Amino acid sequence: MVALSFCYLAFAFEPSPLQDFCVADPTSSVRVNGLACKNPTAVQANDFFFSGLHIAGNTSNPVGSRVTPVNVAQIPGLNTLGVSMVRIDYAQWGINPPHTHPRASEILTVVEGSLFVGFVTSNPDNRLITKVLQKGDVFVFPVGLVHFQQNVGYGNAVAIASLSSQNPGVITVANAVFGSNPAIAGDILGKAFQVDKKIVELIQSKF
Repeated sequence: MVALSFCYLAFAFEPSPLQDFCVADPTSSVRVNGLACKNPTAVQANDFFFSGLHIAGNTSNPVGSRVTPVNVAQIPGLNTLGVSMVRIDYAQWGINPPHTHPRASEILTVVEGSLFVGFVTSNPDNRLITKVLQKGDVFVFPVGLVHFQQNVGYGNAVAIASLSSQNPGVITVANAVFGSNPAIAGDILGKAFQVDKKIVELIQSKF
């Protein structure tokens, strides 16, 4: 029974690679949990390379932030390695809105500015855990939990985050709930949020 438990634990997250690398081949028609491997003899240095994290993201949008991802879509060599990263730029008072990463924990480092960050524990407690971070500070967001950041400084802010998956995924709460395609019925969301259906429809129109 104990051995069986450890087997389940072993497959809870991305498996360890069984070879030096498995550079993703996005042209392959093979369907696997991840991406098929390119022929190792065709692998080049550029398969493990990305340039661009020095470039500030455009934060002129409703939330005032921009995420620049560096995952397996940008670096094919990350396939099967279980890591990725992002740069997040924040305008003054900009937010990275409440969201989750279904496949990864996140460790965030403030490079510039001040951030108010937090996450919410799972039901039934839904405890909000928050902290104000300064340049050089680090904060961890556990896998799957709803979390956010807000720039609370007097200028722009920048953070770099690492994630424990080659493809962590992101579910932005507001987009998922109010911007689904097709839309979730207004009476369902009205009951869930305990508001009038017309308010739900107004919010849905924003997405």
